[in-house]
Amino acid sequence: MDVTDEQAPTSYRVTAGELRAFIERYERLDIEKKDIADQQKEVMAEAKARGYDTKVMRKIVALRKKDPQEISEEEAVLELYKEALGM
Repeated sequence: MDVTDEQAPTSYRVTAGELRAFIERYERLDIEKKDIADQQKEVMAEAKARGYDTKVMRKIVALRKKDPQEISEEEAVLELYKEALGM
């Protein structure tokens, strides 16, 4: 008789309480993520109401997340492509 057939390894045991805790934590984070997204929409709506171009603002936010070297490379390729198209 093999012991592994009778008992599941400790690492594979599922406890209802622990599983429930993980799921509830994930659900809370999902709610927080939605709340943050709603707040971001409000910020952009306020900026738009004050006359700002929110499309450009979003591009700036994306650029600020990137490494300066990455931005330089992308801009160089963009200029190359525009030049090739006569723009």
